[in-house]
Amino acid sequence: MDLDAILWLEDWLKSYPGTLLLISHDRDFLDAVVDHIAHVEQRKITLYRGGYSAFERARAERLAQQQQAYEKQQVQRAHMEKYIARFKAQATKARQAQSRIKALERMEELSAAHVDSPFNFVFRESDKISSPLLDLSDARLGYGDKTILEKVKLQLTPGARIGLLGPNGAGKSTLIKNLAGELEPQSGRLVRGENLTVGYFAQHQLDSLDAKATPLLHLQRLAPTEREQTLRDFLGGFDFRGARLDEPVLNFSGGEKARLALALIAWEKPNLLLLDEPTNHLDLEMRLALTMALQEFGGAVLVVSHDRHLLKSTTDDFLLVADGRVQEFDGDLDDYTRWLADYRLRNAPVSNTPVNADKTDKKAQRQQAAALRQQLAPHKREADKLERDLGLVNEKLAKVEEALADSTNYEAANKDKLRDLLAEQAKLKVRESELEDAWMHALELLESMQAELEALS
Repeated sequence: MDLDAILWLEDWLKSYPGTLLLISHDRDFLDAVVDHIAHVEQRKITLYRGGYSAFERARAERLAQQQQAYEKQQVQRAHMEKYIARFKAQATKARQAQSRIKALERMEELSAAHVDSPFNFVFRESDKISSPLLDLSDARLGYGDKTILEKVKLQLTPGARIGLLGPNGAGKSTLIKNLAGELEPQSGRLVRGENLTVGYFAQHQLDSLDAKATPLLHLQRLAPTEREQTLRDFLGGFDFRGARLDEPVLNFSGGEKARLALALIAWEKPNLLLLDEPTNHLDLEMRLALTMALQEFGGAVLVVSHDRHLLKSTTDDFLLVADGRVQEFDGDLDDYTRWLADYRLRNAPVSNTPVNADKTDKKAQRQQAAALRQQLAPHKREADKLERDLGLVNEKLAKVEEALADSTNYEAANKDKLRDLLAEQAKLKVRESELEDAWMHALELLESMQAELEALS
């Protein structure tokens, strides 16, 4: 889901009267929607009151207390062990020593607090840099003969940190693809710096990874003369360690593929990062590691993301992509939320209800409302059907992924079964995405029609 859809869902869930149980990697979304966090760690569930920020504070306090108790216990154990070692052989002290031994055996052993992240990486520093890195002026951008954006002017210099905002389909990805060189401007001028090195991340790049190659082989292809241990250590910062380093990408999750794609970008010493939804498949710890790496990055950053925490933490300026233009946005993400609400109102279907209520034909208004209710019913049935179909696909996908988690399916004797499972998984994921899009569109249409019906009531 893009930022616009998340903001809509967040607003809808705030007024949802039922019980809600959700899994999300979006800390701002959790802060806005939930009032408890169930934290699963070391096969235990701990319930915290409040949103994600409150959970982080409470967990930090609990871990500090745990570490303090652990250190105190270690001192106590050391003292008891020293007493036992000194006096257990002495007849006059043997009884006391045995008492200490039993007390030591009964003592519940506390664990040290452990919160180390498996991720620790940076984007390697570019050897050379140009200023400006890239200069786009009076450009018209689009696909083939279809123009999406006009009169685009953008200069990127080292240290620039820009977030792209705008409604879905307004042209954010079109702009990034032109800057990355995947598309050429329909007209205008695009000048690239002599020492420009672009690190470009987009979701479609996950599919371009070599499914038969391992993470190590992917990196060795970029750095054939580098020591293998250096490459292994680098990939370890992205949590590719041990046997996982030597497994083919074919078996990887979306999150693992995204981490590998980011690792390949980080290795190549970019001085301009163009990131189109880099956090889609990443969990909270990897998102935090990426945020920290972007904060330390010395080049320019242009990012599209639905992760508001990442945007707030890594960008200094926003550009608004809307109505065929790219303009500076003077405000923060709260201002953008308000702008988006106004934008939706401006672009909502115009009601046919007369402005002057005194002159309204009540009978015609009732007829119009009745007709609208008749139109509403099939749309609601369609939305309900899409939701049911999506649920069925989700169930099938869960069963397939459960089968893929079975290690026996990766044995040589089951290679045909594995191939069928992977093909079914890919087909179901495509269907899941199609149904999600159709369902969200149907819900938006229903909401618009219901608002129009309320205006007639």
